[in-house]
Amino acid sequence: MPLNDEQNSDCDSSRFSESTGSSSDSEYSRQSFTSDSSSKPSSPASTSPPKLVTFDEMMAAARNLSDLTLAHEIAVNENFHLQRTEHSQNSLPGRVRQIVHQAFWDRLEEDLNEDPPEYEHAIKLFDEIKEILLSFLNPGANRMRSQICEVLDTDLIRQQAQHNAVDIQGLANYVITTMGKLCAPVRDNDVNQLKATGNIVALFRQIFHVLDLMRMDYVNFTIQSLRPHLQHNLVDYERAKFQDILEETPSALDLTTEWIRESIQDELSSVSCEASSSSGAGGISKPNLSPTLVLTNSYLKLLQWDYQKKIIPETLVTDEGRLRELSEKLNQLKIVACICLITSNMVGAAIEGIPDFGNKQKRISFVLLDGMNKKTFDLKEALTAIGLQTCSEINQSLTERGFPPLSKEVHANLMGQICNIVEEDNPISSLIDKRIQLYMRSLLASPCAQKSMATIPGGLAVIQTEVESIGSQFANIVNLNKQVYGPFYANIFRKLLFNKPVANTTDTDPSTN
Repeated sequence: MPLNDEQNSDCDSSRFSESTGSSSDSEYSRQSFTSDSSSKPSSPASTSPPKLVTFDEMMAAARNLSDLTLAHEIAVNENFHLQRTEHSQNSLPGRVRQIVHQAFWDRLEEDLNEDPPEYEHAIKLFDEIKEILLSFLNPGANRMRSQICEVLDTDLIRQQAQHNAVDIQGLANYVITTMGKLCAPVRDNDVNQLKATGNIVALFRQIFHVLDLMRMDYVNFTIQSLRPHLQHNLVDYERAKFQDILEETPSALDLTTEWIRESIQDELSSVSCEASSSSGAGGISKPNLSPTLVLTNSYLKLLQWDYQKKIIPETLVTDEGRLRELSEKLNQLKIVACICLITSNMVGAAIEGIPDFGNKQKRISFVLLDGMNKKTFDLKEALTAIGLQTCSEINQSLTERGFPPLSKEVHANLMGQICNIVEEDNPISSLIDKRIQLYMRSLLASPCAQKSMATIPGGLAVIQTEVESIGSQFANIVNLNKQVYGPFYANIFRKLLFNKPVANTTDTDPSTN
């Protein structure tokens, strides 16, 4: 059962960096795994009683999902990195953090100003600084490790404090020097600024601030170093992790099964309609359906998915953020293409002499359609503004060239056609949508090694660059998904099309199933 026709494992590893740089919505999609959809009586995904999942099994599945999502994001998103969470000072977390920290530093200042000074809190800070500095060292840096442990030996510092002989400033200067040796070049300026801080308490605060930045740099450097290894082993790692999730949570493929089942039903209905319109043509049975065609149709549905209301199939959780972003961009491009096509058809002669009118109209449309996927966005109002701006640009150009402006009738018709794009079953919108789907389908059907892009259908020339970019990203997501989850899809097809028992995915070659 060829689910991965013409998809080679070497092809997609070179495309990881082309995936859209966006964080996936893993918390929202976690419902795909943690909700036991098989327990719903109306769910067609399962006819057997639901298996009770213990809390430990659920937590194990959640950990596996977290590991899988993180590894996938690191491998496919070249821009993935961690950032410090900064709370606004006006927010409740920000205020609490500020109050607690200020109380701590005030107490430290009081201790050091006593006569004799109380050094216990300062010693604990030096101990924490020592552990952070040691965490930056490579395993072979034994000389520096010994030096840090020797200088920041808290037992020795306590003995010195008992005799009021501890040199706090000297220890702080050593810490700053060591930080300068271990930090990334981007932190050199931050470390140098520490030397100009005179107050010891303020110096401690700044040291910990810079150490936090250095820790984040170290984590992101580690992520960057791991990325090639993850990319090389991503398919096997993700498949193994998902198998662990499936063993802990047997219902972890229910939504995926239903997603494929719907495409099977759609394909059967389509074939039945074609057969009924052809005299003497017979129907088609499930075993005669092409799994590759059904799976392609399933993937294409993701471009029109309602991500606000519907939970995405479990096997696509790691790419939900990217798929949502591509879907939103494609919706915007569809509106822009409709506007340009309507304008060209209705007033083609009037805009023929306007240089670069199509690109100018596209730029105006993008600006006015920005944020169109938000619930509060008024698409009708935006289309009205685009129509008015379009008519204004055309009339201005006609007047400059000595021609009369658009008649009231043409103006009204053009405005009406543009505003009617939002109407359900609008013929122009349906036409553009079909052509975009046709282009995306041709991309998914193309051999992976094929270098040239599929031909852009008519009416999409004005958005060709953007559609090709989205199509390339979408094809990369789909091809990698097929490689990872091909064996699981093959089992679902065996069950739905042929009523055959499920095979062991660990023994299944995705290229032949």
